[in-house]
Amino acid sequence: MSNTFLNYIFKRIPNRLIKSITFDNGSEFYKHSVLQEALECKIFFADPYSAWQRCINEHTNGLLRRYFPKSMRFADLTQNDVNEVVAKLNNILRMSLGYKTPYEAFRKLRVALQP
Repeated sequence: MSNTFLNYIFKRIPNRLIKSITFDNGSEFYKHSVLQEALECKIFFADPYSAWQRCINEHTNGLLRRYFPKSMRFADLTQNDVNEVVAKLNNILRMSLGYKTPYEAFRKLRVALQP
């Protein structure tokens, strides 16, 4: 994952909302200092084989696998397919967010949950 891609992802989020980022030890993060400076946040690296240090990331990966199993070909997905899953995941209550949805926590809103 290039820093250009990460900058693109994070540029829509105000720096004040990004406190820290924890990466795994992949070589794709070799320019992490550039991202850290641009976002004005702390960047950490998880220890090898320590998934518990990135528990929210690992939990989210599990949620994503419910919709996108390992056997799935991502080339078969449309942007609309991805948008639907993102909308569902952003409206699941999370204990780590004080029983708010990611959408509520990020937007500082309370929304009515829909079945």
